[in-house]
Amino acid sequence: MNALTIGDLKARIPIIQGGIGVGISLSGLASAVANEGGIGVISAAGLGLLYKKFSSNYTEAGNLGLAHEIRKAREKARGIIGVNIMVALSDFTELVKTSISEKVDIIFSGAGLPLDLPSFLQKDSVTKLVPIVSSARAVRIICEKWKNNYDYLPDAVVLEGPKAGGHLGYKENQLEDEHFSLEELLPQVVQEVSFFEEKYNKKIPVIAAGGIYSGEDIKRMIDLGASGVQLGTRFVTTTECDASEAFKKSYINAEEKDIEIIKSPVGMPGRAISCSFLQKVKDGLKQPKVCPFKCIKTCDISRSPYCIVTALYNAFQGNFENGYAFAGSNAFKADRITSVKETISELITEWRTAR
Repeated sequence: MNALTIGDLKARIPIIQGGIGVGISLSGLASAVANEGGIGVISAAGLGLLYKKFSSNYTEAGNLGLAHEIRKAREKARGIIGVNIMVALSDFTELVKTSISEKVDIIFSGAGLPLDLPSFLQKDSVTKLVPIVSSARAVRIICEKWKNNYDYLPDAVVLEGPKAGGHLGYKENQLEDEHFSLEELLPQVVQEVSFFEEKYNKKIPVIAAGGIYSGEDIKRMIDLGASGVQLGTRFVTTTECDASEAFKKSYINAEEKDIEIIKSPVGMPGRAISCSFLQKVKDGLKQPKVCPFKCIKTCDISRSPYCIVTALYNAFQGNFENGYAFAGSNAFKADRITSVKETISELITEWRTAR
């Protein structure tokens, strides 16, 4: 595998561990991946719940928690550490500022277009900015806006296809449409990015994500023009993953029929593993309509059957009566818990075999 270069950062292997919230990818998983030569990513979502001991204010607790996780990852890791911050988060601005002040290596940002992300950089900032997109059009909009408004271009771009876990940047009828497959979209995004690379003489690596599970998948994406890949689901069933054992076992026990598309309260389709909580939602057994956090800009509690951050936090702890696990389309392929080192070694072996 070739190294993945993002600006002045070089990952020995072209693998980014996806940011998985709430609480699934924190300093434990991120540092383990970074130490193996990949890029480890901390998810900023819901940290106000995980670190409520730091402050009774959800936003303040989340920012303090994020700084704490970045510092812990730095203590454990010799490699590259990133943070995933969704545009849809109400405390997006605060989390971005915290990440930049803590000099995290990379911010990955999706679930909306991060059109003002470069505005938070200071003269001495070292943090790279990487938007997560679902189309070539989104890449074009971001590149044009960033260049015109901030004289800045993305340091890399992540294209996340419709087979990813969690919230998806597609309409429900597009999820099974081959015209929106990662294999179809990737060459389009690579071509769009190449226009800006040539015009402004800047290398912008394209990273493929969503449904990538094996070394064979990695090879296919590289052959289609990607400079690297992002995997989330494959890293959930590792010893270093920050989730509870029950959360990990939900992946191992899942069958293909258990992976379903849900309607999230935030207004986007999502991919998750069937469980008793999701069945209760389908049956119309609404949870109390209380919004203690206002954590997502697009969440309308008056029409929501449950609080999503609380549900994901419960799942992180292994409580599937009151929560559910997001997962990629290939989560059912997990059959055991391994270390990050073993997982990456398996991926490299699979990649070589695929050649």
